[in-house]
Amino acid sequence: MSEHAAQPHANTTTLFFVALIVFIDMVGIGLIVPVLPGLLEEVTGETLDQTAQIGGWLLFAYAVMQFTFAPIIGGLSDRFGRRPVLLFTLFMLGVDYAIMAWAPTLFWLFVGRILSGIMGASWAAANSAIADVAEPEERGKFFGIMGAAGAAGFVIGPGIGGLLGSIDVRLPFIAASLLAIGGAIAGYWLLKETLPSGRRRGFSITRANPLGTLIQMARHPVVFGFLTVIFFMQMAAQSHQSVWAYHTELVFGWSTLQIGLSVALYGVMVAVTQGGLTGMIIARIGAARTVLIGFIISLPANLMFAFAPAGYFMIIGIVIGSLGAMAFPAIQQMMSERIADDAQGELQGAVASTMSITSIIGPLIMTRAFGTFADSEGLYFPGAPYLLAALFGATALGIAAWNISRIKAAPDPAET
Repeated sequence: MSEHAAQPHANTTTLFFVALIVFIDMVGIGLIVPVLPGLLEEVTGETLDQTAQIGGWLLFAYAVMQFTFAPIIGGLSDRFGRRPVLLFTLFMLGVDYAIMAWAPTLFWLFVGRILSGIMGASWAAANSAIADVAEPEERGKFFGIMGAAGAAGFVIGPGIGGLLGSIDVRLPFIAASLLAIGGAIAGYWLLKETLPSGRRRGFSITRANPLGTLIQMARHPVVFGFLTVIFFMQMAAQSHQSVWAYHTELVFGWSTLQIGLSVALYGVMVAVTQGGLTGMIIARIGAARTVLIGFIISLPANLMFAFAPAGYFMIIGIVIGSLGAMAFPAIQQMMSERIADDAQGELQGAVASTMSITSIIGPLIMTRAFGTFADSEGLYFPGAPYLLAALFGATALGIAAWNISRIKAAPDPAET
């Protein structure tokens, strides 16, 4: 394992501001969710069903850009430091939202979403900053706080976006732009560099791309194994992101308000779990057991979603399933302990790219599963995507258990 620059305590100011950046990123995304369909109708003049397809292509463009550029952003942060990368990407997000607020044509909306995908890959640099200033045994706790900040931003953003959008469909984009640019300006004065020049490495495009980054991670079998776990874990999560609204409306007749409140409940529960419980649980039972318990908790929740006979079962499933969110920060801690200090950005880029792959293919798989079993032909089982999610989750649990057994067999990270 690489040497970590010993620090008695994590720099709380830095941690707070990095969490604030993540929060601003997610608030900005959440702000535009309620009004994007209306903006597409205004710009294209198409009907709602047609704009939904266009919106799908916008999401696709965003995910592809995140997949491609997350390793590049992570590699640049390893070369030039976290501070300039975080401030530049946050400022450019503000520019992007301004472009979308102004966009007179669909072309400019695509320009905006492509730019959002590139600059939104700053997640890699943000988590790398945490690895820089937190002691290895504390990283899971602070990774959890980052996740909580993102969840809180995504809960708050849609509410504000809906309110502003009721005044003018472009107003949420203006608000998101001002928020991001204001955060970048504040960060110029408040955010300190976390990666000393002596711990930086050269930038290489052969490593700073999705394939090159994964090849580098494959040199660390345990880390690569956890990337595989993250892939299946995020594939399972795509069931909620892709079909939750359609499923709950079809099966239980939920209104838009009920759907929105259920999503908000999940966001709040994830924020509480990752921000409040994860650090305590890791400190008490260790990161490895936290990972396994998180996946074990998630399995019955997905089965409950798949076979729920009434709407309140979905709420119970949300509460139970959100506790499984403790697994991801614990995985991040175990991975970061096995990567050199000058390659933490590369690691986080690999994590972000892996998650982006699921954002590209996951919705296609989950919506196809829902469409196939939710019509009047053949077997009627609209909960099919959640059963598929349970299978993905069980696969993630199996790989995680095997990976952890390898660590126990060779506890020194350098030997794994």
